[in-house]
Amino acid sequence: MELNAVSSTYKRWAPVYDKTFGAVTNAGRRRATGYVSARGGSVLEVGVGTGLALPLYGDGVEVTGIDYSPEMLAKAQERVAEEKLERVKELRQMDARELDFPDASFDNVCAMHVLSVVPEPERVMREIARVVKPGGKVLIVNHFARDKGVLAMLERVAAPLESRLGWHSDFPISRVMGAPGLVELERDKLPPMGMMTFLLLEKQG
Repeated sequence: MELNAVSSTYKRWAPVYDKTFGAVTNAGRRRATGYVSARGGSVLEVGVGTGLALPLYGDGVEVTGIDYSPEMLAKAQERVAEEKLERVKELRQMDARELDFPDASFDNVCAMHVLSVVPEPERVMREIARVVKPGGKVLIVNHFARDKGVLAMLERVAAPLESRLGWHSDFPISRVMGAPGLVELERDKLPPMGMMTFLLLEKQG
């Protein structure tokens, strides 16, 4: 999906995201933030959206969030102010393909339901690998295409609607694997109906 299309799509989604797609994806959000909260340290949330995950991080976590959509970021900023989320250090508008952070800046990076939205997800993953510290963890929650079955067929049928849906229904997991220095530690299916996947990666070196 092109960046302009992403921005336009999420401008439409911003007012209703929390009660629609946000509600469906809550299990993965809680899984990722729970892991980071237990580990502690700094975390970069790539694609922070309306900030649904921000209240879920524990007190021992310092959160930086980025998103390309100003409408989604405005919702996140409202949430931080209303809920007095002192753990949130900064929210910035940014293209995830060109992260404006030095190498090895974060103990953790979370990318929840964003990699099937962004253009050039392989490039985004390389940037994620660059900014996470050696020994740091990368947590990905996303829908990935199935290889077979009825749901796999439905994913292929829905694929041409990506500009309206805001995500690729037939997005293969191979597109987030292989970034330099990242190795897979864990992979689990998540609700609803195993449609979402939790991936835990570690930066070697």
